Order: sequence, then C-alpha cells, then structure tokens
Amino acid sequence: MSLSTSDLSVGYQRDVAVLHGLNLDFSRGQVTAILGANGCGKSTLFMTLLGILKPQSGEVRWQGQPIGYGKKDLRALRQRVSMVFQDPDQQIFYTDVESDIAFALRNLGMSETVIASRIEQALALVDGGALKAMPVQYLSHGQKKRVAIAGALVLEADMLLLDEPTAGLDPAGRSQMMALIRRISESGRRVVVSSHDIDFIYEVCDYLYVLSKGHLLAEGTRREVFLQPDMLTRAGLVQPWLVRLHQELGYPLYESEQAFFDGARHAHGKQHKEAV
Repeated sequence: MSLSTSDLSVGYQRDVAVLHGLNLDFSRGQVTAILGANGCGKSTLFMTLLGILKPQSGEVRWQGQPIGYGKKDLRALRQRVSMVFQDPDQQIFYTDVESDIAFALRNLGMSETVIASRIEQALALVDGGALKAMPVQYLSHGQKKRVAIAGALVLEADMLLLDEPTAGLDPAGRSQMMALIRRISESGRRVVVSSHDIDFIYEVCDYLYVLSKGHLLAEGTRREVFLQPDMLTRAGLVQPWLVRLHQELGYPLYESEQAFFDGARHAHGKQHKEAV
C-alpha cells in the first residue's frame, strides 16, 4: 500500500498554485497527519489524492505508478483509497444505515451474501452493530461519522482519508473516534488524518506533515515535529498540552493522556509511601 506525491503543485487557476512542489509519502506511518492553519491546502491535497483535482505539475502515485484520470482508473483508485468528509451528511444518502453502507457494493454488482458479510465486518470495526437497522435521521452527529467511515471501510480500501474526524464531536465521541482510528490501523489499513485538533493528532498519529500556504514546512515523527515550537508558530499551530508540560515544566514527554495520568498516579503513590 503506497500512496505518495512527487513535486506536486495544484491550483484552481492556471497561474495560481495552492500546493507547491509537495513530496509526501503516506507509507512512512500507519496513521499520518496533515497539519496546518486554515487555507494551507489540506482539503485541496485530499481532493488531489482522490483524483478529483488534477495537478498543475508533478503527480500522485499509487503503488509506485502515476494515477490515471479516466473513469476506470479513478473507480479502481477509489476502491483502494477512500475518503470520509468532515460533514457526514455529504456522504449519507439513504434513510437507513444498512442501505447506505450497501450502496457502493451493490453498485459494483456484488452478491447480497458478500454485501451482508462486509456490512457486518465494517460495522463491527466502527462499533456500530446497534446502528444497522436505525433510520439515519435518528443518528447523532458522532454516529453518522461512524456510519460514513463504515461506508468507506466496506470497500475494503487499503487507505482511508479522514477530513477533520473530531469536528462536532463531544468528548465521548472524540474518545470513540480515537479508539476507532486505532482499530482501523491495527487491522492493517493506513489512515491519513487532516485535523485542527492538535492533542488528538498527537495521540493517534505516528508521522506528520506540516503545511503552510501550500508549502511543506516540516515533517517527521510526533517528537520531531511537536518539539519545534517556533516552526509550529510559523504554521499557525500550537504544541499539544503534553508537549508543553514537557518543554515548559520539565515533565517526562508522555505520549498519551492515559500515560500521563498513570505516571502521575505512580509518582503520587511513591511519594505517599515515602511519607509513611
């Protein structure tokens, strides 16, 4: 599974580029983040990766080969690379969950036996088995997001593009999304996440690209990227709170909120024993 870009430049007008000479390789991490302030080109990049937009120069590569833009080529690409939009209502068209998830498979002419099996598997992965028979109008925003993701997973795509997956979610929904992305990555699929939720990105992503005005400003692991406060400021971003605790107060650099509280409990227990 290899999705990458080579010297990719994209614009909506012939002489005005939105993305400038990007060289990105989404096989470097299991869950890759695209970070940047509004207007940095994240949405343009996602639409280009799916073949919705064509480059002004450079190319998008799938499995080492430039993608084609004919109907057959794009249809094949989008069975392997699926996208879930920020607003799930842009992707959910049917009035019940099961029919909506089955739509793409029926369009491909698959048997009802295969369709039923894939729906069960996709809903299990998003912890959505109880949603199967529910009318879409009764779903919460978070439940709709999970259904939209199931609709992408049902194609058994190798790579999933998630645009602002935590937008509009309450804290419980955010935690569910974090667990969901981990399950998807553990199933062997790669995930690319575009998000403004810095703390969420810090916990779920293992490789990051930082964009600023369509240019690649930085890339690397979480530590390599988030330990550069000056660079993040130039990109219009802030450090995750766990990284700030480390750099400003000298705490260990915990990789998750749970690890931080586990460490704090351990330290508190040790101090209590010493005091006794």
